[in-house]
Order: sequence, then C-alpha cells, then structure tokens
Amino acid sequence: MDAKRILFITQEISPYLPESEISTICRNLPQAIQERGREIRTFMPKYGNVNERRNQLHEVIRLSGMNLIIDDTDHPLIIKVASIQSARMQVYFIDNEDFFQRKATMSDANGREYEDNDERSIFYVRGVLETIKKLRWIPDLIHCHGWMSALAALYVKRMYVDDPCLKDTKVIYSVYSDEFKMPFRQNFIDKLKMDGASEEDLADLKKDASFIPFTKLAIDFSDGIIQGSKTINPEIAAYLSTTEGKPFLPYHSQDVCTDVINEFYDVVLGV
Repeated sequence: MDAKRILFITQEISPYLPESEISTICRNLPQAIQERGREIRTFMPKYGNVNERRNQLHEVIRLSGMNLIIDDTDHPLIIKVASIQSARMQVYFIDNEDFFQRKATMSDANGREYEDNDERSIFYVRGVLETIKKLRWIPDLIHCHGWMSALAALYVKRMYVDDPCLKDTKVIYSVYSDEFKMPFRQNFIDKLKMDGASEEDLADLKKDASFIPFTKLAIDFSDGIIQGSKTINPEIAAYLSTTEGKPFLPYHSQDVCTDVINEFYDVVLGV
C-alpha cells in the first residue's frame, strides 16, 4: 500500500515562532507522523517576525511568481522554505509583502488585531493549495491547525471541488482555544463568494463574521474534527456534540496524541 500523504496547514510552528500549544504540536506532530511512514508537507505563514537569516529561509523561485486576486486586487505569492535538520523535515512558508511583512503575527504592538486578517487567511489558504498543485504533490488528507487555516475545508470542498488534484482530499480541522476577538469586515463573505462559495454556505457568517460562526463553517466542511486544546469555546464544544456521524477525536495530551491522531487519520481516510 502506498504511503498516505498528509498536508499540515498551520498558523505557527516552533522554532520559527515562540513556543505555544499550536506551535509545539505542529513542530512535533508532522515529524512523528513522518516517522510512522506517511509522506508529509508542512506550511505556515512567513510573518515578518520570522527571522529568515537565523532560520535559513530561502525563496523557491520555481514556485513563486503567481498572483492571487482577492477583492479585485492582485497579491504576489512568494514561497520560501527552511529545514528542521534534526527532524529531517522541510517547512514551506507563504509570503506576501502586503500581508506578512509586518513585525507581528495576528495583532499590532498594542494588541489590536489586524483589520485585514480576513484577507490574510484567504491568501494563506489559497497560497498553500496552489503551491501543492504546483509541486504536483497531492495530499490524501489535510490537517489544519489554528483559525488562520480554517478556510481550507471550505476551499477544498467548494472552490476546488471540480479540481482533479483535490477532489478526493479529506480535511481534518483541529479546534484550539485560540480565538480572534474582532469580527471580520462586513465584505468578508463577498470575497469568499467571488472565489466560489455560495450564499447558503455563508448564511451564518453573513449575520456575524466572528470567531464562532467562522469556526462552525470550518467544522461543517471538514471530514473530521479534533479537539486540540483541553478547553475550547463552550459554544463550539456544544456545537461539536451535534455533528453526529462526523468522526471526532476528543482532546488527548501531547505525550499520547501522536498514535491516536495517526489512527484517526485512517478513520477519516476510510482505510
């Protein structure tokens, strides 16, 4: 049997960003899954506070140069890569001067979340999907970590539904305690509709483009859900209990989660 291909789309990875629940999991889990015989690729945004020189990032010219249109504006897609030598693992970075050159991740020095986080999320997810197509490396399963990656399920199931490269790809979304506080801008759904989402898909977001309906959208379009944090938003936890028939993996501590998640991949893949 061929090794299944697992794509990790995450909003942060250690050591490129400080240690956190997500960055630590996304440093260790891909390596462990690779050691269990899977093929992996890992992506994160190239925030301005990622030190390129220290981490030896370099641009992949053959993958860069594409423009992604968001809200009628062209945004050049730049792909960079670095290696975690001890893990024998490469990490790909999605970069763009408009979205990812500021010296922070999700909010400014005063703690105010960036107004364009909606477009940054769209650009990031689309950038990953277009890059793996260009790599000709088509995943059997995509595992998303953090809300910056939450749109991946919608894009795979709606915008790329007729794409022969992604039509059979399964998506898992890990729900963490990380939340954004400032709702996305009112024209957020218009940008998603321009990419191919339907009015019905976005009905709840149209009323309220905040964290809870945004996360529910990710849950609805995913093929499996993992509770990544011990404690998550109670409304999201309650919503998860209503998704009968969809594979769900409850929280497991990091010291035991790898084998459990590896087995969960097979459940979602129907192996």
